[in-house]
Amino acid sequence: MSELRTRDPWAALAALTPARVALGRVGASLPTREVLAFALDHSRARDAVHLPFDADGLAQEVAALGFDTVTVASQAPDRATYLRRPDLGRRLDAASSRTLAPVPSGADIVVVVADGLSSAAVHAHAAALLAELGPRLRAGGWRLGPVVLAHQARVALGDEIGERLGARFAILLVGERPGLSSPDSLGAYLTFAPRVGRTDAERNCVSNIRPAGLAYAEAARTIAWLTGEALRQG
Repeated sequence: MSELRTRDPWAALAALTPARVALGRVGASLPTREVLAFALDHSRARDAVHLPFDADGLAQEVAALGFDTVTVASQAPDRATYLRRPDLGRRLDAASSRTLAPVPSGADIVVVVADGLSSAAVHAHAAALLAELGPRLRAGGWRLGPVVLAHQARVALGDEIGERLGARFAILLVGERPGLSSPDSLGAYLTFAPRVGRTDAERNCVSNIRPAGLAYAEAARTIAWLTGEALRQG
């Protein structure tokens, strides 16, 4: 009886990347293990999108690093609305605007930690990245505002937060859209002179921050350098 299962001769590539390459085949179909692996990764990506943001737990981790924290929320009242209405995730709700009003302003840099599309990424990596990034920013002599933890937040929410706090620069750490091989990827969006109406073309981005991607120390060095050069050059 002939062997029905054949293996792609490029299968060695699979050891070099988490991408779906050289999956093999059984007759005209994929092997069962690959179908099941796809279903599992798809479920993990969906779970990452819907996992509730544990801002209280993260606030404790961030406070242990020596940062003050403030918690805010966007105008999206729940996750379903957030996913359907990206525009509401870009603006603060009324209560959060009042919360930020008495916060000391005029810092050089404000760091915002936003759930984005993967709270799992924020829970796993935000505090570890801040542990590397905080000392580098302080070593540059920059004044740091409180770390702002943001519920149901899109990238542009950092613009309003930075503007309200009078910061010269905003660093927004956010859970990126989950992929089938990376449900926990953290991104950093860097904006000079943040204000409502900034576009993504006016930002820098450092993405795929996680142990299986860009390591915390390397990401922190890159973010700190970009931030320092932006502040120095205006």
